[in-house]
Amino acid sequence: MNDVHNFEVDPAGFHYDPRARATMARLIADGGDPLAFEAASAVRTAYRAIERTRTQGSEGRGVSAGALDVLVRLDGEERRLSIGELARAAGVSSRNVTGLVDTLERDGLVRRVPDETDRRSVLAEITPAGRAWLDAFRKPAQAAMRAMFRGFTPEELVVFRDLCLRLADNQIRLSAHLRQNGQRDDH
Repeated sequence: MNDVHNFEVDPAGFHYDPRARATMARLIADGGDPLAFEAASAVRTAYRAIERTRTQGSEGRGVSAGALDVLVRLDGEERRLSIGELARAAGVSSRNVTGLVDTLERDGLVRRVPDETDRRSVLAEITPAGRAWLDAFRKPAQAAMRAMFRGFTPEELVVFRDLCLRLADNQIRLSAHLRQNGQRDDH
């Protein structure tokens, strides 16, 4: 359901995507309840919308969304981080993070420093220029998030956050169950 812009409102006042609803109804033609599938489609649509906004904001300032994540992570820590720690935190490969750190280092936003406890390892740290970049990014990012969540009450945002994190927690448990039972988790 790519970039659907024709959402409708059902009789109860809830938004839905008519194309996703029709697709999900065909997917579970055996009479099952398409609501969970519609909800999953809505989460993907919302995720893409937020990622497009993040990407436009960061790339409009010369940094990829992935590099932005590295900068934010380094800024939020009171210590330097290894490439492996950054990769685990982002849920991506060390190779991916190495490329991001290379780019950020070339742009003067991050630097590599020797790990004082392990001569074989290097750590990444944010530079003053990286902090300045993030400071300049904060206000536009805050404005974009306010616009994205316009019309949501604080209570709705708390419930929305809770629902998203419960969904993620369910996925973690499902993955663990599948691994424990020897089934692949390709999804």
